[in-house]
Amino acid sequence: MNALNNFFLIALPYIALAVFLVGSIYRYKYKGFQFSSLSSQFLEGRKLFYGSLPFHWGVLFLFVGHLTAFLFPRSVLAWNSEPLRLMILEITAFIFGISMLIGLVNLLVRRYSTPRLKFVTNKMDLVIYLLLIFQTFMGLWIAYNFRWGSSWFSTLLTPYLYSIFTLQPDTSAVSLLPWPVKLHIIGAFTIIGIIPFSRLVHFLVPPFNYAWRPFQQVMWYWSKRKIRSPRTPWSVQRPKNN
Repeated sequence: MNALNNFFLIALPYIALAVFLVGSIYRYKYKGFQFSSLSSQFLEGRKLFYGSLPFHWGVLFLFVGHLTAFLFPRSVLAWNSEPLRLMILEITAFIFGISMLIGLVNLLVRRYSTPRLKFVTNKMDLVIYLLLIFQTFMGLWIAYNFRWGSSWFSTLLTPYLYSIFTLQPDTSAVSLLPWPVKLHIIGAFTIIGIIPFSRLVHFLVPPFNYAWRPFQQVMWYWSKRKIRSPRTPWSVQRPKNN
């Protein structure tokens, strides 16, 4: 048991973080064009809406929640000292978890039920979908069966994660947690490790520049033959699509 705890709670996190760091840098430097979600919205949009929207809202809230409990554990415990506020936080997080799960299932069904998407789908897409669904399901399972997770996360998991990042791993408390919680930890670090090899890598380059870049001009009903012809005169600068 100690060997399993040492591997999954100490070795795996460092392996995953190392692969994430090196893999992300390599992919950004040598495969920059693929450093994105490789959007398939132009192939199908209606099903994407009902999958992407609940997934992104759910994952955003849960990520911020986990990050807050990690960075400000005392503030979270102070908030939870009032039972009503604790209930509001737990119920809200559970609702967003359900939203994330519904979104993931819709995205999985969309990708494998739309013929045009099968040509742009690889094996890693299936792996990451299944891992995310498993991770979300386990999170909901833990939230339902082991109540008040925001409090014991701040008191048990936050010190463990700090010990990992300070290179002084301490699993004395985490190793006593039930296996569903350990599986949730294992799933989180596994996903971190495969991020450089999946579409999830796009979250490392959020499009903040969209807020201040010039508006894109879209011209309809242009003659493609005329625009793409090298003989067409150009006024300001040479067209880049010639």
